[in-house]
Amino acid sequence: MTLHTGRHFLQIPGPTNVPDRVLRAIDSPTIDHRGPEFARLGVEVLEGMRAVFQTRHPVVIYPASGTGAWEAALVNTLSPGDRVLMYESGQFALLWRRLASRLGLEVELLPGDWRRGAEAAAIEARLAEDRTHTIKAVCVVHNETSTGAVTQVPKVRAALDAHAIRRC
Repeated sequence: MTLHTGRHFLQIPGPTNVPDRVLRAIDSPTIDHRGPEFARLGVEVLEGMRAVFQTRHPVVIYPASGTGAWEAALVNTLSPGDRVLMYESGQFALLWRRLASRLGLEVELLPGDWRRGAEAAAIEARLAEDRTHTIKAVCVVHNETSTGAVTQVPKVRAALDAHAIRRC
């Protein structure tokens, strides 16, 4: 017999404490995903996400795991043989590197400390060395949930802008 004590947590990736209000919402009746109520809800959610992400641009929800989003990002913006710069911030960064290599990309991995996110200064220094612009993309994990490390994406973006890495 298994004895469960205390509150249980969703462990994908986590642990993630699911708030009571979310658990109660899950218990609500479903609505037809092809009906007008769902369409209105979808538009409302996407508009609300713009405020959450503080953007004027449309937000796209990608129906896949993080791995699916990684693959989509790579295959829709790069070609086999393209050189990408990745930063090692934890297990998920290494998994993304492996996926990029399997897709035929030439991956250069900057070593990092798994206790911190990607370091913009290290990325900027490497981009400064790439005078012929052979690096076509820079890939960093924003929130490395295996360690809790968080990358300061605006600082990385500034490093890319300083070295004319185009936006995708």
